[in-house]
Amino acid sequence: MGITGGLDEALRAAESACREALAHLARLTAKNGEVSNQELDRHQIAAYDLAFLMAELHATGHLRRHAGRLRELRADGNFETAMADTMAAETVHDIRSKLSGRPQSFGPAAAKAIDELSKAPLSSAVAEAQDPSRYTALAIEIRRRGDGGTYGLSEEQQLMRDSFRRFAETKVRPVAEKTHREDHLIPESIIAELSEMGCFGLSIPQRFGGFQSDEKPDNMGMVIVTEELSRGSLGVAGSLITRPEILAKALLKGGTAEQKEKWLPQMAAGKKMVAVGVTEPDFGSDVAGMKCSATRAKGGWLLDGAKTWCTFAGRAELIMVLARTDPDLSKKHRGLSVFVVEKPPFEGHNFEHRQEGGGRLAGRAIGTIGYRGMHSYELHFENFLVPEDALVGGEQGLGKGFYLQMEGFAGGRLQTAARANGVMQAAFEKALAYAQERKVFGRPILDFPLTQHKLARMAMLIQASRQFTYAVARMFDEGKGQMEGSTVKFFASKIAEWVCREAMQIHGGMGYAEEYDVSRYFVDARVFSIFEGAEEVLALRVVARSLIEQAAKEAA
Repeated sequence: MGITGGLDEALRAAESACREALAHLARLTAKNGEVSNQELDRHQIAAYDLAFLMAELHATGHLRRHAGRLRELRADGNFETAMADTMAAETVHDIRSKLSGRPQSFGPAAAKAIDELSKAPLSSAVAEAQDPSRYTALAIEIRRRGDGGTYGLSEEQQLMRDSFRRFAETKVRPVAEKTHREDHLIPESIIAELSEMGCFGLSIPQRFGGFQSDEKPDNMGMVIVTEELSRGSLGVAGSLITRPEILAKALLKGGTAEQKEKWLPQMAAGKKMVAVGVTEPDFGSDVAGMKCSATRAKGGWLLDGAKTWCTFAGRAELIMVLARTDPDLSKKHRGLSVFVVEKPPFEGHNFEHRQEGGGRLAGRAIGTIGYRGMHSYELHFENFLVPEDALVGGEQGLGKGFYLQMEGFAGGRLQTAARANGVMQAAFEKALAYAQERKVFGRPILDFPLTQHKLARMAMLIQASRQFTYAVARMFDEGKGQMEGSTVKFFASKIAEWVCREAMQIHGGMGYAEEYDVSRYFVDARVFSIFEGAEEVLALRVVARSLIEQAAKEAA
């Protein structure tokens, strides 16, 4: 059969076991023909585990398809195939361990499917692919190549990547550490040059002054640029286009023609920086309970209430605000609408904007361990008047705010995966270089099996996450992949912490010193599992719920 063929069969058996477990959960969580959130919460542990295992399966599948394409092109096929085989073996091992360890949680059918994985030749293929010698061989090839794998981009995409990589190397990295350590705002020169490069128009159609085709979206461009800027610095450049992406998607989905013409060209040209105000002090992912209100008044709407974790709100001229326009809390998310709030830009960690009529908007930057450069603010609106045309969609947009912000956040989650890939790549490159320079007992630490194992796994996981991200970007181009966008964000965010942790560990004591970039990568990576949808909410309310609903349909 061969190891690759054996692993393909093992992956099919492992996925079958996961599907049986999902069908079991579908039966346990069903109520009145639907998945009950209350019942789902009774089985959170099993649901969370299955969400990640399915994410791991998706990432593995995309890595294997990437290796297959390279084999067809006769480019790096052997290296990528070896990496994909090892990833497959780890994924099967994880599924087998998790599901067999708690058969009562996943049901008898899943347990029976898992038993198949313990039989030869499937078990032999998994064991062979996880042999330490294979990680050593991967590490030797990584040392020879000087990188962790082929990206698989088109010529045009590679040119874009090279252009923004040069920018990140020459303009972003030189200011990244100082900005982080001293908690400065992003230099205006970075914003100006990225504006000239068209960075802020990547998600905006050409008819509105952007760079995206009017006929078909191109999310790959956004993903490639985001990854390379994040490789330079998450806080200085990697997140600059996320907020414009979110607002642009919301406007394109539900904005009036006048609103699109007013704001999109200014955003595309970088003339208006954007922030997003959704989270509240008592309500994060649970947007249905949000209380920040918008009430009708002479000349428009009055905003009252608080928002928190509003990144870049000081510098931004536009803030996308999700507010309650229907005071009836029983309406939940159906009582929310989106507004575009215009304000002057401010520097520093605190700002206050007062209106002639007495309205007030105040912001205070929240101190954070990482992700510095943009500053995340707590905002307070007090009788802050916004005009009628600030309501996205006008009267037709009333009560549709939740859906419009979700349209934007889907792209934001895909971007978060790209940001995680960039930070991981930077951490991996630093770890690889240090492992070749640092000597202990008279030998470079890269000569030792444990370091080789770490670096091989880092390269493997990054490449799997990257190819998964690329695949979801292509789905977005076809108007699909909303759930997959959440899944890849969940996967990339989770593994980013491990990759950056191991890069830091390879540096030993120096990894704990601020003078080495890996310490910054580690604290920056910590934010991925929190913003753009907390890990637990994404896993349970989005990924697991969708998977369980699909399992229920298949069983019907």
